Amino acid sequence: MKLFSAQTANWLRQRAENVAAALLVAMFLAFIFQIIARYVFNWPVGWTTEVCILAWLWGVLWGAAFVLREDDEIRFDILYSAVSDRARRIFTIATGVALVVLYTVALPAVTDYVTFMKVERSAFLKIRFDWLFSIYVLFAVGVILRYVWLTWRAIRGDVPDIDPTKPGAAL
Repeated sequence: MKLFSAQTANWLRQRAENVAAALLVAMFLAFIFQIIARYVFNWPVGWTTEVCILAWLWGVLWGAAFVLREDDEIRFDILYSAVSDRARRIFTIATGVALVVLYTVALPAVTDYVTFMKVERSAFLKIRFDWLFSIYVLFAVGVILRYVWLTWRAIRGDVPDIDPTKPGAAL
C-alpha cells in the first residue's frame, strides 16, 4: 500500500523546499536590514539577530527533516560502496533501527522540555521558547519517519543506489 503517490510526494517536497527558501530569505533580509540600520543610520537593532538565529535554527532542522534526500546525507562512502548489497542492507537496517529507537525513546523527554520552555520568551521579539524550539520535535518525528521508511525498504530488499552521479540515485 502506497502512502503517497509520486506526484503528491514531489509536491510536498517542493513545498518543504519553499519553506526552507523562505527561511533563508528572511535570514538574509534581516541581516541586510541590520547592516543598513547600524552602519548607515547608526541605529542598532537587536531583533534582527533573533530573526537570523530563529531562521537559521528552523532552516537547518526543517531542511534536515524534510528537504534532504538520502544521497545528500554524509556517510562513509568508501566503506559503504566497497561492500555487497546484502551488507549495505544490513548497515541500513542496523542504522535505521538504532536511530528509530534512540529518537523514539528521547521524544517524550524532548517534547516535555520544549513544552516546559513556554515559561521563557526571547529578548526582543518576545516569542515563547516552546514555539521557537518546537521545530526540534518536528525534526525528531521527521527523522523517525524517514528511518522507519528506509529500514522497511532495506528489510524488503531495496538498497539505495550509491552512485550520486546517476540520475535518481537513492531517494
